[in-house]
Amino acid sequence: MTSSPLSGVDRRLFLTSLLGAAAGVAGLSGCAGSSSAADSKGVSSAPLADKVPSGTSLKIASYSNTQQLQFKLAKLSLPFQVSSWVNIGAGPDVINAFRANSLDLANNAGIPPIQAHYQGFDAKIVAIDITRKPNYLFATKPGSDIRSVADFKGKKLAFSQGQAQGVVLLRALKKAGLKYDDVKLVPLTSNQFLTALQSGQVDIAPLANQQAPAYLAQYKSKGAHAITTDVVDLLNLLWAPASVLNDPAKAAAVAAYIPYWAKGQVWTYENPDAWNEEFYVKTQNLTAAQAKSISDLANKPLFPPSWDEAIKWEQETADLLAEGGFVKKFDVSSLFDHRFESIAAKAVPAEYRR
Repeated sequence: MTSSPLSGVDRRLFLTSLLGAAAGVAGLSGCAGSSSAADSKGVSSAPLADKVPSGTSLKIASYSNTQQLQFKLAKLSLPFQVSSWVNIGAGPDVINAFRANSLDLANNAGIPPIQAHYQGFDAKIVAIDITRKPNYLFATKPGSDIRSVADFKGKKLAFSQGQAQGVVLLRALKKAGLKYDDVKLVPLTSNQFLTALQSGQVDIAPLANQQAPAYLAQYKSKGAHAITTDVVDLLNLLWAPASVLNDPAKAAAVAAYIPYWAKGQVWTYENPDAWNEEFYVKTQNLTAAQAKSISDLANKPLFPPSWDEAIKWEQETADLLAEGGFVKKFDVSSLFDHRFESIAAKAVPAEYRR
C-alpha cells in the first residue's frame, strides 16, 4: 500500500495499474447460439426471449453468499441453472472476472460500469434499484479530531476510484466546497480501508454501514468516530458483459433472473429480523444489536419503471470523475440496455416501484 496522494497524470496511472486498463479489451465468448445484432452504442436490438432455453446457465456474483441465502430464505427458485456463484463484490474484481469469462452477471453500484467503459470493456446495465439513504459513513482513525467533511482539508483520505466508496467521497468533497488538491487521496481498495485506518495510514475512510459497527466498537474508546452525511450512492444495479447480453439464450436467463433479484431484496427488507439472524449474526459474526443497527439504516428497495433518473445520476457521476481527471468525459447512455428497463418494476408490488 502507498500513502502518496493522487494528482494530475498520477490519477490516470493509478487507474491503469489498479484496474488493469493495460490489459486492453478482452472479448467474452457466449454460449452456443448466434449473437444478436447491436446498435451503434453496442446495445443488442434483438427482442428478449419469453423462455430460457434448456441447458442455459449463468455465472453470477454473490458476495459472502448473500444471494443464495436470500433466495433460500425467501423460497425463490430460479428457472435456470447457476453454474457458479462467484464470491466477489468489489467493482475492480468484477471487471477482472468479466474479462476472464468467469462471471456473467454482477450486482454493483453505479461507478464500476463507468470504469469498465473507461478501460474499453463493453458491459451494460440491466436492472436498477434506487438508493435514497446513505449506505456509507466516514470513519476516522483512532485519536482523530476531525468532526465534519470541511475538516477533511489537508487530510489523507482512503480513495477507491473503482468502487462506490470513491464516488461517495468525491460527492462529499464537492458538496463541502473542497477541491481534489485540498486533500490527499490515498489509492486503496475498500478491503484495505480498515487496516489503513487502524494503522493511521489514512485519516478518513468511507465505510459501508455494515462495516462500521465492528470498527467503531473496537476503536471508539481510542478516539475513532463516525462522520455521517446525507450523500448517497443512488444506484444499486445489475450489469453484464455485452457479449453475454448479445447471446440470446443468456440474455433470456438474465431477464429471468431480474424479477428474482428484485423480489429477494423486497423479502429482505420486509423480514429484517430473520435476515439479521441468518446473515449478519450467523455468517458475519455480528451481535444481534449490531445487526439491528445495520438493518435500521437499510434502504427500502425501489425499482424504477423508467431509468431516466438513473441515467442522469450516472452522467453526473461520470462527469465528476472526468473533472478530476480520473476518466474521459462520455455519454453514459451507452451503458444501459433498455430491453430490460421495466422488468424489475413489474416484478414487485406498487410500493416498491419508483
